[in-house]
Amino acid sequence: MRKIVPTFMMCTACLGCLILLAALPAAGLAQTPARAAKAEVSPDARFRLGSVLYEDNFQHGLESWKAEMEKPATVLAKDGVLDLDAPAGLTLWFTHELDGPVMISYDAVVVAAGGPNDRVSDLNCFWMASDPSSPQDLFAHPRSGAFPTYNSLHSYYVGLGGHNNTSTRFRRYIGDNDDRPLLPENDLAGADKMIVPNRMEHIRLVADGRLIQFYRGQERYFEMVDAQPYTRGWFGIRTTRSHLRIQNLKIVRLIPND
Repeated sequence: MRKIVPTFMMCTACLGCLILLAALPAAGLAQTPARAAKAEVSPDARFRLGSVLYEDNFQHGLESWKAEMEKPATVLAKDGVLDLDAPAGLTLWFTHELDGPVMISYDAVVVAAGGPNDRVSDLNCFWMASDPSSPQDLFAHPRSGAFPTYNSLHSYYVGLGGHNNTSTRFRRYIGDNDDRPLLPENDLAGADKMIVPNRMEHIRLVADGRLIQFYRGQERYFEMVDAQPYTRGWFGIRTTRSHLRIQNLKIVRLIPND
C-alpha cells in the first residue's frame, strides 16, 4: 500500500485545476490521534440502525471525496483523520449519492492551535443535497466554494458555530438563489450550542423519509417533519476560514420501528 496519501488543492484562477501534492502534516499543528469508533446506537425509538452502506476511516486517501474551494486549502486524509485547513469557503462532498432512509455519523474537532486558519467557527454540513438543474449529478455544475453558490441547491443544512461561533442554524434549502428560509426555532444563539475548540464532537444527520434530524452528541438540536422531503442526494462537510479534523465517517440504513 502506498504510504503517501494525496492532498488536493484547487487553484482559484481555474476551478478545474487540481494540484496533487505529497501529504505532509500541517506545520506547527499536532496530529489528532485516530480513535476507534464506538458502536453506534439509534438515537430515536422511531427507527433502528440497519446495514452499513458506506464508511471511511481515512486511511486510504480521498478517492470518495470532491472538494470545492474558494481559495487553495489543505484537504488531507491520513492516519485515520481527515484534515481540512481552509482560509476561505470549502465544501468537501462525499461523491456517492445517498438514497434514504439513512443516518450519517462522524466525529469532528474544530482546531485551535495557533494556526493561520484556527478561527473556531463553522462546523457545517449539507445532506441529501442535489442541484435542481442536474438532479442526477451534483457535480455537473461545480460551485466555486463561495457560500452563496450553494443557494440554488435542494438540501438540508446545519451551520454549527457560524458567524465566528455566535449562531447555530438549520435550514432547508429550496433551490432559490436569494431565499434560504430560517424558522425562529431553528436559529440558536445560546453559548451551550456553540463550538468548543479542540473537543471531539459526535455528529449525526438523519434523513428518514419525512423525519429530518441533527444531533450533536446525545442532544437533538433540530427536528423537522418535511411534507416534501429530500429523500436522496449528497452529503458534504462545509467550513470557511477554519480548521477541522474529521474521523469515523459511517452511513447506515435506517429501518422504521413499526
